[in-house]
Amino acid sequence: MTTTSTPQQTAPATKAPTAQPPGPGKGRRLRIGAGQQLKGGPFTYLALIVVGIGSLFPLYWTLVAASHDQQRVLDNPPPFIPGGRLFSNLEAAWEQANLGKAIVNSVIVSGSITAATLFFCTLAGYAFAKMRFRGRGVLMTAVIATLTIPPQLSVVPLFMLMADIGWGGQLESVIFPTLVGAFGVFFMRQYLIEALPYELIEAAKVDGANNLRIVWSVVLPAARPAMMVLGMLTFVQAWNDFFWPFLALSQENPTIQVALGQLSASYTPDQSIVMAGALISTLPLLVVFVVFGKQITGGIMAGAVKG
Repeated sequence: MTTTSTPQQTAPATKAPTAQPPGPGKGRRLRIGAGQQLKGGPFTYLALIVVGIGSLFPLYWTLVAASHDQQRVLDNPPPFIPGGRLFSNLEAAWEQANLGKAIVNSVIVSGSITAATLFFCTLAGYAFAKMRFRGRGVLMTAVIATLTIPPQLSVVPLFMLMADIGWGGQLESVIFPTLVGAFGVFFMRQYLIEALPYELIEAAKVDGANNLRIVWSVVLPAARPAMMVLGMLTFVQAWNDFFWPFLALSQENPTIQVALGQLSASYTPDQSIVMAGALISTLPLLVVFVVFGKQITGGIMAGAVKG
């Protein structure tokens, strides 16, 4: 008995479709690997140049106006090249407005306000961010609500309070009302919520650290980038503040902005001398940014990059 075997029919192998490269504008995505940097084109550099020139032009114009006399500054068109009266105008502004004492007062006021703001706002921000206590949300809402109150409403009662205390015309009347601000508390709270893990706090408690030790060894190192940014903003704001120091201080004990106001208070102020005084008042801010610029920039980038 013979058996015949029928050949098995095999299905033809199907060829897998090959992936076609996406056409122009279809499904193309920009992928950037780790360590790679975006390269700017010519329009990027052009925009940066325009923004840089626009940012530096007011400072350059102040220098130009401070180096000419009153008549030349008021000419039409005005000068755009520095002149030869810069040092004489600087000396005149220094003597007429007593800028030496004004700068010392501004350094004391701005430095005290900045140091106190960083200390109190960091502690308050840590408490609102990581500590559990009854009424925390209500208190935080009340702190934020104070930002909606115009500062002009508190001028009269604050002035009367400073007079009753005996601080009228003294630097204390400018320093103490602004030792802590609602913006600083909110800023530090928002930063510490993301930058300070609960695990670090619990690990410190396991090691036997008390609250003061936790703040010194854990909270302050984690909050340092945000503190640099908040310190810069607070120092600049306190240095440039004019309204309340003008009301609270006397002409014999002014800050730098009040002294500059005295230069332009005459019936026909000399604009070249006023610009010279403005140039002197700007130099300390430039020095602060040059000295702490790297730390300030690092604090801004630390707040912008999450990882």
